[in-house]
Amino acid sequence: MASWNKNVPSSSSSSNYFPILGILSLLLLHPTTTTTSSSSFANAIRVVAIQKPTSDDIPSFREAPAFRNGNACSSRDIDKIQIVMPVDANYIRGTMAAVLSILQHSTCPENTSFHFLSIHLEPEIISLINSTFPYLSYKIYHFHPNRVRGKISKSIRQALDQPLNYARIYLSDILPEVVHRVIYLDSDIIVVDDIAKLWGVDLGDKVLAAPEYCHANFTNYFTYTFWSDVNLAKTFEGRQTCYFNTGVMVMNLDEWRKGGYTQKVEEWMLIQKQRRIYHLGSLPPILLVFAGNIKAVDHRWNQHGLGGDNFEGKCRGLHPGPISLLHWSGKGKPWLRLDARKPCTIDYLWAPYDLYRSTRVALEE
Repeated sequence: MASWNKNVPSSSSSSNYFPILGILSLLLLHPTTTTTSSSSFANAIRVVAIQKPTSDDIPSFREAPAFRNGNACSSRDIDKIQIVMPVDANYIRGTMAAVLSILQHSTCPENTSFHFLSIHLEPEIISLINSTFPYLSYKIYHFHPNRVRGKISKSIRQALDQPLNYARIYLSDILPEVVHRVIYLDSDIIVVDDIAKLWGVDLGDKVLAAPEYCHANFTNYFTYTFWSDVNLAKTFEGRQTCYFNTGVMVMNLDEWRKGGYTQKVEEWMLIQKQRRIYHLGSLPPILLVFAGNIKAVDHRWNQHGLGGDNFEGKCRGLHPGPISLLHWSGKGKPWLRLDARKPCTIDYLWAPYDLYRSTRVALEE
């Protein structure tokens, strides 16, 4: 598996990045000390000169500051936090914002290593990561679309059908065997808490850990063809079938390899090609294998659905409760809505982490 490795420290440093915007995010995330409405927050911020790139070239980004470990941080390799994220030209803006948010809120940011998955090992992408995060510890791996050729079925939204969306199923093959455990994150997230807290979850004998949503109507994720077939419907017998979002997962790759779970997920993908038993992309086959058999994590670690539904991407608000990670799953992405001058209020929580050069966020007193 082709990969590119980079780990170069920088001499620059920054202890507080966008402090005013950080306070604003805190107010929006924990509105317990103010009675200001969400519409007032939207009016209190204006986004100036946000523009889409004028060409098909990969956009440029401002250099992020260097985030350094505190004195109490370990320097042992065994204590490194391994994070996997997809990266491509369409979602690079989201990836950059996600990386910045993780580093900014980490107690030990230098203990975080990134593994980026890409369909094309473009020199421009590598150069972009280097110039934006010159101190970042990372590797980039090539995910060849042939791995899923003939296995992907058309879903309700074209973006869900892209081969890179299926790369998470093949992490045990893509990453070297010395990587035993990872946090997988989609590119449309920001982290507002110390990622070490999620890393420290006790998986026990489970392969995956993620927030579960047992109140969700699980039947909606599969077709009538699936539920009307007695043998297929028996798949979930003996399991409490709770939905979980595959955009945020802690994964034990050793156990994944031992259990041959890539092949088990692929088997459901092949059945889908023959009989169409679900509507979405890579999520349902993973649910078929793991739903009801994962380690449940606090809901604060995936405030998902902020991109709205998969058809229209209408604005949605925050769920009740504390928040550690915000996830713009669904059609609407914050950078696109901001560029179009049609942002949702929730998108202003993403904006402070946007390093796109043409973006300038101004606060009105």
